[in-house]
Amino acid sequence: MAEDRYVELHVDGQIGTITLRREKQLNALNQTVLAQLNQVLDELAGQSEVRAVLLRGEGRAFAAGADIAEMTSLSPVAAGQFARLGQAVFSKLEKLPQPTIALVHGYALGGGMELAMACDIRIAAEGTKFGQPEVTLGVIPGFGGSQRLPRIVGQGNALKLLLTGGIIDAVEAHRIGLVSEVVPIEELAARGRALAEQLSGLAPKALAWVKQAVYEGAELDQDKGLAYEASLFALCFSTNDQKQGMEAFLAKRKPAFEGK
Repeated sequence: MAEDRYVELHVDGQIGTITLRREKQLNALNQTVLAQLNQVLDELAGQSEVRAVLLRGEGRAFAAGADIAEMTSLSPVAAGQFARLGQAVFSKLEKLPQPTIALVHGYALGGGMELAMACDIRIAAEGTKFGQPEVTLGVIPGFGGSQRLPRIVGQGNALKLLLTGGIIDAVEAHRIGLVSEVVPIEELAARGRALAEQLSGLAPKALAWVKQAVYEGAELDQDKGLAYEASLFALCFSTNDQKQGMEAFLAKRKPAFEGK
């Protein structure tokens, strides 16, 4: 019997859309979902024609969290393996060369919020609920929440959410910087598509190097981070897109970036 597909990739022009399709479980993340997401990310990494990636959940939620039913009887060893699997897949998402946009609606709790945080940009529908409620279950985040959340919203805001297990709405998520925009749910798909199209018109290598500069530079002290930025800036001048972009600017025309 063929394996159920809970993660689907659809490519339309230069934009790829990853959709979680485990609607009855509110797209809860189990080992099968993580394995399928890992496969999709491997596909995307090799598709240079895809310039931007959207990530969404089908049904009533983006992703309600990791699958508690699957986790409840895990041994410490198995729990560690499950956490490392989620971390590896989410890190692969974060390291995609293409910019990624999470379109978040309904619920993004626990592993679902960790999944959204592994994307570069997060747009939320009005009424979306966010949280890392793991402490209310007697555990801590395992898919990167304790590491990415402070980097995104600051240590104080992160600790309040992580220590209380509290749930916040989209407006508060925007206030603390967890999401970039809040839109009516009926506008979520169109807003994500518009942003993806904007990104797909830019120089792919420059976008990939922006991501590297931000994510890898965050692990360095400022002097080393500046040196790393300068090295990536210099690399841009080895590309045709740099020449295209600057010549187009001087000629007052729109550049045609090819990713070369």
